[in-house]
Amino acid sequence: MVNGININLFDFQEKAVIKLMDIVTDSRSKQTVIVKSPTGSGKTIILIDFIEEYLTKINSRTAFIWLCPGKGDLEEQSRQKMCKFAPHRYTQNLFDALQNGFDAESTTFINWELVTKKGNTAIRDSERKNLFDRIAEAHRAGTEFIVIIDEEHSNNTAKAKAIIDAFSAKNIIRVSATAVENKRYEYFEIDEVDVINAGLITKALYVNEGLVDGMEITNDYECLLDLADAKRKAIAARYKELGKAIRPLVLIQFPNGQPETIRAVEVKLEGMGYTYDNGMVSIWMSEDKRDLPDNLTENDATPVFLLMKQAISTGWDCPRAKILVKLREGMNEGFEIQTIGRIRRMPEAKHYEDDLLDFCYVYTFDEKYKAGLLSSIDRAYETRRLFLKDKCKTFTLQKEIRDMDFDGLGEREVLIKIHEALVAKYHLGSDKKQNQMLLADAGYIFGAEIHGQALQGEFVRTSALTESHNYITTHKRVDTHKHGMQLMHSIDAIKSSIGMAQNKVKTILERLFRKGGNPGRKLIALETAEFYAFVINNQHKLKEEFREVTSQMAIQMSMQLHPKKSAFHIPEQDFFRYDPNVKNEVEYLSNAYHEYTSGFATSLVRSTCEMLFEQYCERPDNDIEWVYKNGDTGQQYFSIVYVDGIQKQWLFYADYIVMKKDGTVWVIETKGGEFKGQDKNIDRQIENKFNAFKAYAAKHNLHWGFVRDKDNQLYINNTEFAADMADKPWVPLTQEF
Repeated sequence: MVNGININLFDFQEKAVIKLMDIVTDSRSKQTVIVKSPTGSGKTIILIDFIEEYLTKINSRTAFIWLCPGKGDLEEQSRQKMCKFAPHRYTQNLFDALQNGFDAESTTFINWELVTKKGNTAIRDSERKNLFDRIAEAHRAGTEFIVIIDEEHSNNTAKAKAIIDAFSAKNIIRVSATAVENKRYEYFEIDEVDVINAGLITKALYVNEGLVDGMEITNDYECLLDLADAKRKAIAARYKELGKAIRPLVLIQFPNGQPETIRAVEVKLEGMGYTYDNGMVSIWMSEDKRDLPDNLTENDATPVFLLMKQAISTGWDCPRAKILVKLREGMNEGFEIQTIGRIRRMPEAKHYEDDLLDFCYVYTFDEKYKAGLLSSIDRAYETRRLFLKDKCKTFTLQKEIRDMDFDGLGEREVLIKIHEALVAKYHLGSDKKQNQMLLADAGYIFGAEIHGQALQGEFVRTSALTESHNYITTHKRVDTHKHGMQLMHSIDAIKSSIGMAQNKVKTILERLFRKGGNPGRKLIALETAEFYAFVINNQHKLKEEFREVTSQMAIQMSMQLHPKKSAFHIPEQDFFRYDPNVKNEVEYLSNAYHEYTSGFATSLVRSTCEMLFEQYCERPDNDIEWVYKNGDTGQQYFSIVYVDGIQKQWLFYADYIVMKKDGTVWVIETKGGEFKGQDKNIDRQIENKFNAFKAYAAKHNLHWGFVRDKDNQLYINNTEFAADMADKPWVPLTQEF
């Protein structure tokens, strides 16, 4: 009941309001409340009813701040709903608040991007200051704040935190369909099955209905769009039989919206009779909004296809949307299941007892399904800023930066190295057919077809998508025109492991595996279509082969490598991950930063070796002046240049700089050790880093070492590299440090 108007809340909605009221009125409750509310559960109605109940029964001297993501005009949609269901309550937007302030009993709807997005001039610096003035003014008037953060997973920035902190809210209520329980906060979840039983969302969703195992696909886009249109027509016909004026909508989602991909889909739709001109197609992208009728979300609106990006995945409400086609522009994209919420709503908030109408449908060749982009509020750690102690401010050390005039070995030399590595690993020879047989035996896929897999099945809970392994196989004959982009995506993935330009990596692959050209290093001679399929199907194996070559010990560099040098100073302030659930927290007095405690050195935020090393440095018998934990990447941190097996330069960030009381400086790198006889080190470049580190320390007269853990004891090596910790170079840390 809101203002005497019967909204007829469902039982689960009433229970959610009661739960919220219980939490915010209990003095023992934590300030922040996380609510996991499935898309379609009516969270806006729940929150409006909560506001009404709170102002009427608890404290009328409260102003509510309702923060929404900037995507999809969600803040205006939410405000309009409140005006409809609680017309007696005063609502305003950010600019109204800047002019009038935050009065008690008001609800201010704010688009996040107005106050947080870099470069957004909608609110100037002077107005930002005015915003904080208005907040302070409300506090002086005795007004309390409660902050509601809608679609809370969408914002996780320092500016967002600063805005939230400024309100000094009695409670912060964060609502999302993808929230995760965190013991630091109050948490409750609205069960998706309760929402289904209420008739608000579909009974289930079906993924890739109509695809069959082993199906040959000629064209990804055409296959998916044909399936989607056939399903749309069937749903439309059934609505017509029931006398319902509902036109089902197909959402076509592009991950990036590359022009050539969009155009290919537009051409396909035109061939099916759907165009912008006849009103059957609309497009909603940040750079292109065309043919978007005002009534697009109404059940009888004309468009039946909507082209969109990920940006529409939150907040947008269109109950007639029943089908989602998620296209790929590369091979490694993941499906954000948050998007599925756009098609789960029932257009009349009821089931029809007809599976065709009570289901929603997804068509995609994506293989990875992700729960969504969760902010740090859902992670177990916090991020805190710490300030450097005065005694560390004068410390300086020379750091190295890559010499950009030297770019490693040339294309020919890299080709030779990879050729030699493959020959040695697989015992290859001059017989190309024999070589192909040996590579096939090692797991390489050959042929002129691209192999793939697609998820298929019926799912009641949306989250079940991330857990399912019910995949069917697909294959498609290579079309060099259609699959050229897919080939380049695979080459991009391979080049990331070797640090070479895309065109050079492509040339190396062609000289090794493609028919024609110089036969000198040719291992097998594949026809063009077979070469495309070989690279695409074996992308992950080829990437590992290249990575193995780079991990080989680098040859002594020639004099042409001259790393640039600059002075390193410990940053006067820095951000560190912090574990708020640490027990028996103590301050680490040896650390270079004020207020650095054991909460910054738990297994949640540090590796085992790092955690043990920091504990070791805290021992009272150690003569340590201070310990600095270096960053992992960035110009402000201490770095050393190393080269890999193809003499490509990379930056190495040693973990710790330690100043002893006698002025001795140690630089320490921690690595994964051994556990029950198993090597925990995952860094393939460990030997190259070790050798570069050794040379740097000798040049600058520094003490140094690689430190690893075994059976909760620390060992150090600063003599000769050895992978096995049982080897002589690894000695107890206490012996050297």
